[in-house]
Amino acid sequence: MRLMRTASSGFTLVEVLVALAVMALMAAMAWQGVDAIVRARDASQQRVEATLRMNMVIGQWEQDLASLQETARVPQLHFDGATLRLTRRAAGGIQLVAWAMRDDDSGSVLQRWASPAVTTRAELQDLWLRSQQFQGQEAGQLRTLDGLSSWQLYFYRGNAWSNAQSSADVDRPGSAAGGASAPAGQGLPSGIRLVLEFADSGAYTGKLTRDTLLGP
Repeated sequence: MRLMRTASSGFTLVEVLVALAVMALMAAMAWQGVDAIVRARDASQQRVEATLRMNMVIGQWEQDLASLQETARVPQLHFDGATLRLTRRAAGGIQLVAWAMRDDDSGSVLQRWASPAVTTRAELQDLWLRSQQFQGQEAGQLRTLDGLSSWQLYFYRGNAWSNAQSSADVDRPGSAAGGASAPAGQGLPSGIRLVLEFADSGAYTGKLTRDTLLGP
């Protein structure tokens, strides 16, 4: 009985090369899709973190203003164009808090410094005098927001906003820091407007305006 040899079927070299090229193209397209998803996820995460940080900073700002405490030794609220100083109630006494914009290698930064709680006028006066010499590198300085280009404060008095630098110190008659007699202040403004301008680069851009109503 004679056996018949059948020809074996298979792919030609050209067909294999075409199949490999199609698979490589599909893999490249899939990788681009995955890369785009990862980039979008990272960008979304950065925006979420930036928003959370901004909310925390604004929350701390408003908490400081809501806790303002009048003292007979230093102004309870004073802005000199570079630093806002205020006295606030805290557990165990009175805190001096300073908000300021400082420059460093990465640009301008909004910083917050809070003193330990003190219970005597002499301690509070000493903290006030020392805070006027701050350069931004002192212990306890907390970086809050990076990428600032400028900041400004406005006080709301007499149904109008005015530059905080043009307003008198907000205090009451008594002894001022340094032992001099303090003039009678105008009392607390009805509100404070915080204006932050950010550089084009960084997590934040444009301008942020935040109005805070102060209690009676």
